[in-house]
Amino acid sequence: MKIAVLGAGAIGAYVGAALHRGGADVSLIARGAHLAALRRDGVRVHSPRGDFVARAHATDDPREVGPVDYVFLGLKAHQYATCGPLIEPLLGPSTAVIAAQNGIPWWYFHGLRGHPLEGRRIEAVDPRGAVSHVLPVERAIGCVVYCSTEIESPGVIRHLEGTRFSIGEPSGAISDRCRAFADAMVDGGLKCPVEPDLRDDIWVKLMGNVAFNPLSALTRATMVDMCGHPGARSLVASMMAETIAIAEATGCHPSVSIERRIEGAARVGHHKTSTLQDLEAGKELELEAIIGAVVEIAELTGVPAPTLRNVYAAVDLLARTMAMAG
Repeated sequence: MKIAVLGAGAIGAYVGAALHRGGADVSLIARGAHLAALRRDGVRVHSPRGDFVARAHATDDPREVGPVDYVFLGLKAHQYATCGPLIEPLLGPSTAVIAAQNGIPWWYFHGLRGHPLEGRRIEAVDPRGAVSHVLPVERAIGCVVYCSTEIESPGVIRHLEGTRFSIGEPSGAISDRCRAFADAMVDGGLKCPVEPDLRDDIWVKLMGNVAFNPLSALTRATMVDMCGHPGARSLVASMMAETIAIAEATGCHPSVSIERRIEGAARVGHHKTSTLQDLEAGKELELEAIIGAVVEIAELTGVPAPTLRNVYAAVDLLARTMAMAG
């Protein structure tokens, strides 16, 4: 099995290292000092489950790799529309693209036979069809990540917790291509259940992301800070309740209570969300997939979402102000 990891950052390099350890033919596509370290020393993984090194092929030129069976996307969702020159050399007639992203994916309403919104494009995550042009929905396999990693230094990945990567077809089918990829992940020591209702998983994770990520950017607060502040905790609960209503309006049923979701976040401790980390690093914020698309789906389904709308307006203004400031 030939697999390319496009965007071999914290999650991508960890997955690539595991797949390589399990026997897959893996190529890591990265850049800069991180790429130089991957080429020199391989991926060095530090994990409570055991440290290991994987010396997979690493490059910044996908043309060296050529068509593969699977592309594992480790990019942020807002980078998808511009990844065409990088991903095109990797695509063969049957290449599947596994998108390990936060929030609502560009393929969300694809494959929902009989659904009133079947085939509807979500402008927030697929503006004017720019993403589906680069990543045709027929290639997409969804992926919800329950794993926390960070780049400790170039080429060194610190695995913090979690090994589960739930995957699924937009149609809900348990396909051969999903089974084969899941087997490769398991061979590498990861959990990779193939879910017939992956959208439910998407909403369960999104319940946390949609509230904590934008609020952390607005307040600079960690997870436990937001959960421990009575006003912020109430705001989080309101955002989660609106998100559940939107999910149910699309036919999904997140299988976790609001209180349990908040308590789980509190146990993470003084952890900064990825959005807050990007803010502090001066990077573009991943907002459209996490909250913008949720607000758009609320409009499509007629679900009132005043709290989500107001928080989105505030954090969108923050992102625009950052962009104007360079």
